[in-house]
Amino acid sequence: MDENNTLINEIQTEVCDDMPVENGFDALALSPELKKAVEAMGYTEPTDIQRQAIPLLRSGADIIGRSQTGTGKTMAFAIPAVELIDREEAEPTVQVLILCPTRELAQQGCEEIKKLLRFTLNVWPVDVYGGAAMDRQIYRLRRCNLVIGTPGRVMDHMRRGTLSLANVKMVVLDEADEMLSMGFREDIETILKDVPEAHQTVLFSATMPDAIMELTSQFMRDPQLVEINAAQVTLDAITQLYMEVPMGRKLDALNLLLRSREPVRTMIFCNTKLMVDEVSSYLNKNGFTCEGIHGDMNQSQRTRVMEGFKSARIPILVATDVAARGIDVNDIDYVINYDLPQNSDIYVHRIGRTGRAGKEGTAITLCSGRRQFFGIRDIGRFTKSTIEEIPIPTVASIRERQDEKSLERVRIALSEDIPMPFKAMVGKLMAEGHEPALIASAAMRLCFQRDDAGLVDIEFDRKTEGGRMYRKLFLSIGRRQKVAPNHIVSAIAGRANVRGSEIGKIEIYDERTVVGVPAERAEAIERAMQGATICGYPVRARLSSEASAARPTTGGKRFDRRQDKPFTRRDRFDNARYSRLQAPASAEAPRNRGKVKLSAEARARLLDTTDLSRFEVNNRPSEDRTRRPDNRRYDRFDRRGNRKNADRGSKRRDRH
Repeated sequence: MDENNTLINEIQTEVCDDMPVENGFDALALSPELKKAVEAMGYTEPTDIQRQAIPLLRSGADIIGRSQTGTGKTMAFAIPAVELIDREEAEPTVQVLILCPTRELAQQGCEEIKKLLRFTLNVWPVDVYGGAAMDRQIYRLRRCNLVIGTPGRVMDHMRRGTLSLANVKMVVLDEADEMLSMGFREDIETILKDVPEAHQTVLFSATMPDAIMELTSQFMRDPQLVEINAAQVTLDAITQLYMEVPMGRKLDALNLLLRSREPVRTMIFCNTKLMVDEVSSYLNKNGFTCEGIHGDMNQSQRTRVMEGFKSARIPILVATDVAARGIDVNDIDYVINYDLPQNSDIYVHRIGRTGRAGKEGTAITLCSGRRQFFGIRDIGRFTKSTIEEIPIPTVASIRERQDEKSLERVRIALSEDIPMPFKAMVGKLMAEGHEPALIASAAMRLCFQRDDAGLVDIEFDRKTEGGRMYRKLFLSIGRRQKVAPNHIVSAIAGRANVRGSEIGKIEIYDERTVVGVPAERAEAIERAMQGATICGYPVRARLSSEASAARPTTGGKRFDRRQDKPFTRRDRFDNARYSRLQAPASAEAPRNRGKVKLSAEARARLLDTTDLSRFEVNNRPSEDRTRRPDNRRYDRFDRRGNRKNADRGSKRRDRH
């Protein structure tokens, strides 16, 4: 790491403070066509990475751009790349190659470059990626001079001979750290070795792992570092929050959170593909319009989902980290981390999807358990920002907010002119004898009726009560079904609305599981668990007849049920004395089963050494016993001399 830091310090470029600064893109001296296209795209001021990288790329230097998501990296290398292309060629050849980790990022980059080329002639960009028709890509590669694609598909076209890199002047590695983490290092090295030696290499990465530094030392010449927000990762435009949720209740908490916040466009991040499918299925069943995207989907499905999300037909998108790399939508107002990210860099990439283009955004992380709670604190320490805790929304607060919005809509309608047909309808109802208040109430119900009967408040208290009585709940699932205690806790907590801390001892056997549940809610839990499915197996639940007092916990301390107080250190040594003092005086002392008490006569006979013949077997001295002849040697062979226990097919024969 010291060598890498030294290399970064050697290649770092300092931006002079006394350099004259002009407003807007005039300082970058763009061509009239590019300037007009940039204005049509709505950009008025270049970002920091654009202001520093574009002049260096024009000079022909190799650069390393280190910047977070949403800082305008695409335009930072696209503008110099377009200016570098020779548009006077008789037959266009590939002069710029841009490598991206995912197909979505390749599509997104190609669309942005096409917008930049709106008023520029003789520049033909083509995107190539896996999952699309190869023949169509081959046809488009015959006449193009800028290729943007994934390393795997670029390698496929190189092997087929449909993509030549003999005239490449610039190679751009976008999201290089992600490409290396996905295992594209060998492909990248093969592509760079096939490019002419006199070319310009551009590398953009949010982080600088060791593999990145090895690539720079092998394929880059005197690279210049352009670093944005290196000293302090700041996300001022994003409000960062977290919500602590009981174990097994994240889906219910997500339902309440979305109904409370009512976001226009939201991204929900999960760590696994299976969790993406589970979350998207749950939200669709609860009245939300939602789609999921991950690596197991084919290209047509991914394209359909992305087009729906960008056009706002799909307001909620559930995605994994890799699949979300190519998503560049500026008006995402909420990012929700359903699963805690694996490290702080991934957290920054996730929440960077909101708060773009000068807009504000909100990032909310759901935490369950102490490990995730301390994990979000470490992330806040890394990002040097404050992540505030918010409570779990209640059903009453959600209904109150929806009622207030409905009343506001009615107030706006009352302030406007009401058409005569509606007034006539109200007049007919009043003529029939209906009161105006009832008429208005019926109209409100028709307009603003909501289906929220299934919403239940989530009670979450870190403290547990002591002295609780428990009953045994028998479940028809066990060790043979590979069930674990966390599966049992999640199922009971989710179906019966019980906190995980209220569940008592769990005993898992081969064919059944015994769970301690609170006695006062045992019947309700039994009804809720009827028809439940755990680990894909249907479960039958049955309660025991008696109630037992299970040992509760109070803040992790041992608890004395006899005196209704926590154990102390002295109590550990006084337990035996306490038991003797509490025992009744008339109680018979328990028999000591560890020793055998002998009578005096038996003890004297045992210690008598005058006659030892009683210890001999069958009253016969040991030296007079006849020894059993050893016939084992002869039993091992048959009449032909073969071993009796030899393996089948063996030809071995012993001679004696």
